[in-house]
Amino acid sequence: MTSLYKAHPWHGVQPGKDAPDIVNAYIEMVPIDTVKYEIDKETGHLRIDRPQKYSSQCPSLYGFIPKTYCGKRVGNFCEEALRNEGNPVAKIAGDEDPLDICVLTERPVTHGDILVRATPIGGVRMIDDNQADDKIIAVLYEDPIYGKWKSIQDCPDNLIERISHYFATYKDIPGSIKKKAFVTGIYDAKTARQVIIHAMSDYKDKFASKTE
Repeated sequence: MTSLYKAHPWHGVQPGKDAPDIVNAYIEMVPIDTVKYEIDKETGHLRIDRPQKYSSQCPSLYGFIPKTYCGKRVGNFCEEALRNEGNPVAKIAGDEDPLDICVLTERPVTHGDILVRATPIGGVRMIDDNQADDKIIAVLYEDPIYGKWKSIQDCPDNLIERISHYFATYKDIPGSIKKKAFVTGIYDAKTARQVIIHAMSDYKDKFASKTE
């Protein structure tokens, strides 16, 4: 009977047998979307979270890595990185969501609610309300153009700037001068893999007894 039902994208799909080098990514949004789609954590269905507040659109496929969770390990890793960079910060927690991922591809993808395989090449370190809200940057596995990229250095600076600007502003309220989200830096593929490993461990800590 279980084969008759769609697996929950967060809890019912594996992060991938080759994770963190190659991961499965559940895509919630594509660049043409004008509303913010987000997984409903209880049902696993894709739902509209809110209209985009500005005209800017996500410059990549966007979703999360299944069976990951941004908890204590992800928060501590982010806090340690910020301190090592000389940034005085208060205690950083994880945002208690699955780990976000941006997937770059040369081919147009017209809708979300799909699974893709992706190769992490780096990430955006982001703080949202004093919580770690990392965005892993990846390329579609075997993409004819981007598939050969192995490092964030392979990615053009203006594309990284577009991604960073989108996430630094997509939660801003028009007319408000108060910001919630801040991009504090860009990191390489090695660090991205470490973040993924911490998020997989946080998931096991949080959900092991339930998923068993």
